[in-house]
Amino acid sequence: MFPVQRLNSPSPHPHETSRRSFLASLSAFAAATCAPATFADARASTEALEVPWSAGTETPRTKAPPNTTDCHHHIYDLRFPVDPKAVLKPGNATVADYHLLEKRIGITRHVIVQPSTYGVDNRCLLDALHQFGLNNTRGVAVVNTTVSDAELKRLDAAGVRGIRFNLQQAGATTLDMVEPLAKRIAPLGWHVQVNAAPAQIVAAAPLWNRLPVSLVFDHLGHVLDAAADPAFGVIGKLLQGRKAWVKLSGIYIDSRIGPPSYADSSVVAKAYVKEAPERLVWGTDWPHPTAPAKPDDALLFDLLAQWAPNAATRTRILVDNPAALYSFSDAKRK
Repeated sequence: MFPVQRLNSPSPHPHETSRRSFLASLSAFAAATCAPATFADARASTEALEVPWSAGTETPRTKAPPNTTDCHHHIYDLRFPVDPKAVLKPGNATVADYHLLEKRIGITRHVIVQPSTYGVDNRCLLDALHQFGLNNTRGVAVVNTTVSDAELKRLDAAGVRGIRFNLQQAGATTLDMVEPLAKRIAPLGWHVQVNAAPAQIVAAAPLWNRLPVSLVFDHLGHVLDAAADPAFGVIGKLLQGRKAWVKLSGIYIDSRIGPPSYADSSVVAKAYVKEAPERLVWGTDWPHPTAPAKPDDALLFDLLAQWAPNAATRTRILVDNPAALYSFSDAKRK
């Protein structure tokens, strides 16, 4: 913990305390109490809460605004069969476990993303949506071109608002499925979510521009250098044209520097905030299936205060943008 610097009590003889000393004390006090959250050991926690698949027990130093939305997390339940092609096969990360994360971070709303583990079998997702209820929960499913219109309508009624294409891992979906499925989900007001490498994003630029639905890029688009990676330019133009959104999630996935600052990925996150804060959402990526050493979710939440120091901008990213994208409350879909 940083040492707490206290403002000295006024002297019984004010003329003995110089104005310069008073101002110096006041400045030190302000610096100590207003410093941004940077490292895990800088957080002032009032409660310790252990969450499965998450390091640390402290609550974030940054206060989550009402209706804070986690736009990217998964649920794993061993009651449901794993797809034979699956690479990631985590243990149980259940609805009950996620409730602990909600409590620790201050999350109110959330979006469950169908993981690659289950392929196009969305039963685990649908079961989780049923357990959580639709008041504060939405889902992103995985389907292929054999899906029926009746099934798409059933998913929509269950709270699904998009379909995901995990192009980084060979499996349930492929790039050539994106456009035909986008045309089929357009009447539902859904979006296409893409987990792709920067080179894949650049190569498919013409496709992204002609889709009839919005795009959502996972995990910063996996960009690690906003100045040099052409994928940042492709995504930036889509953001400016209001054709895409980016998830400020999975900051640890591509970072070479790692915790606690994830400085390289943090530079990219700040670049997105500068580029188009009105087209960003935030997510935990809990239970962090690609991370051998699980990150500290409270630390990850506190990083958002560095990327977006302005509280109104953070509220936009955490509350307003998700409400529009996922049709929470009375917000209209975009």
